[in-house]
Amino acid sequence: MLAPSSPRQKSLLVRNLKDLLPVRRELELRARLEAERQATIWAAAARVRAEKELFSRAVGRVMPLASQHRPGGQAKVERPRPAPVASQRLLDELAVMQEALSDGFDVESLLDADESLSFRRPGIGVDVVRKLRRGSWSIQRQLDLHGFRREDARNALGAFIREANKAGVRCVRVVHGKGLGSPGKAPVLKGKVQSWLVQKKEVLAFVQARPAAGGAGALVVLLVQG
Repeated sequence: MLAPSSPRQKSLLVRNLKDLLPVRRELELRARLEAERQATIWAAAARVRAEKELFSRAVGRVMPLASQHRPGGQAKVERPRPAPVASQRLLDELAVMQEALSDGFDVESLLDADESLSFRRPGIGVDVVRKLRRGSWSIQRQLDLHGFRREDARNALGAFIREANKAGVRCVRVVHGKGLGSPGKAPVLKGKVQSWLVQKKEVLAFVQARPAAGGAGALVVLLVQG
């Protein structure tokens, strides 16, 4: 290449070199990025090969299954079938266990010794009992146990509380009677009903009903929000 013979030619040459400088840098950047990309691809391929070799060494020699094959190349492998489980029977037994209310449950220590005896779960405030006694929750369902034998009353109460909770009912009344027609004029079911209710997880609290709602012969019960 001949050297420029005039200042004007020298000026043009310098300007052309300056214009080519960004192009050169762009080419160098692309070359570096391509080299990095190729290095990443080679490293990934080497890692995959190493993992395959590691798996092969760990598994060892593999023998093909000597059995008939299904269409598509899948081997037919016999798997032991689990023994059948009578799931409905287990559910029924669980329900019976949950409804197995004990007659020997000591409820006296759990009742609040106020003027009419009340019950509230741990964590339930005294104000809930006060509101329940004042009738802040309207009674949505009632169970009358007059004339029930003890075993029948227990089963009826368990089913009544369970169904009321499933239906989203919050407040119910359980009438156990005052025992005026029983020997000794003592309530037969009152203590039993209190004990059974304490054992029901759906029950949050209960109080003796107000005189107009049954008084000492009934309980107003607050249930868990369904």
